[in-house]
Amino acid sequence: MDKDALNEQTEGESPENGVVVWTVQEEYARERIDKYITEAWEEDISRSQVQQWIEAGHVTVNGRTVKANYKLFSEDLISVTVPEPAAAELAPENIPLDVAYEDSDVIVVNKPRGMVVHPAAGHPSGTLVNALMYHCKDLSGINGEIRPGIVHRIDKDTSGLIMAAKNDASHNSLAAQLKEHSVTRRYLAVVQGNVAHDQGTVDAPIGRDPHDRKLYTVTEKNSKTAVTHFTVLERFGDCTLLQLQLETGRTHQIRVHMKFIGHPLVGDPVYGRSKGIFMEGGQALHAAVLGFVHPSTGEYLEFSAPLPGDMEELLARLRSR
Repeated sequence: MDKDALNEQTEGESPENGVVVWTVQEEYARERIDKYITEAWEEDISRSQVQQWIEAGHVTVNGRTVKANYKLFSEDLISVTVPEPAAAELAPENIPLDVAYEDSDVIVVNKPRGMVVHPAAGHPSGTLVNALMYHCKDLSGINGEIRPGIVHRIDKDTSGLIMAAKNDASHNSLAAQLKEHSVTRRYLAVVQGNVAHDQGTVDAPIGRDPHDRKLYTVTEKNSKTAVTHFTVLERFGDCTLLQLQLETGRTHQIRVHMKFIGHPLVGDPVYGRSKGIFMEGGQALHAAVLGFVHPSTGEYLEFSAPLPGDMEELLARLRSR
């Protein structure tokens, strides 16, 4: 199975075979490897956990195991083979799901803001996967015990539609469509500032931010093509409501591209700074439309999810000023 479609969604933190890789930049030379990995990890993780991975041989530098106090050199290649939690740790949980569509091949769920898609360091339970395991009983096994059925991701603090596969044939079909960029993915977002152009395209490659390893940025170095199309739906002077369509699906793509053009998302705790407009619980970003060809019938299906209450409340405040 070619997992490029999933990797495109989770590039950097969950690549194929659970291996995370970094190339050390000059500014981090002489830093301890356990400190580097702890700060670079996208999820919250303790330094002691990283040290356990190093001790167990899950971490290599240039193909060789090292100790936790190893001092890095520029251009060192760090590789972490992420040990999956024991199967017993991943249990079905009776968490309510807002199901937009379901049949024997696929399920489409409207994920609430704040829900993590699959278990990871710092989020062992309460995830969409835990809820799907309780609800479905049958999910594809291609991505292993920790990510059953998961074909793509949306950020924890982004709400909206996400699809999961119930069998391996469906998983292969949906993953191939993602890789070919034929899946329809339209988002609604409130961004800071007045977007001058009614529509446009951001075509700018995304990679790791060399100044903060937890973040992504527009860069030519160690990056991949990223394309986002936008259309202005409503202007509020100091904020703009946009519809955005993804052509590619890089990690944090919309958030990074909107910051790049000078219009970060309202409420984004990482890529945006508040300018008097607030939204609790995360960025004002909602995966509103999801469309794909059904793996068995060949029929094109398209689903939409209404804006969540927090974004509706934000828009009401902006319109009433």
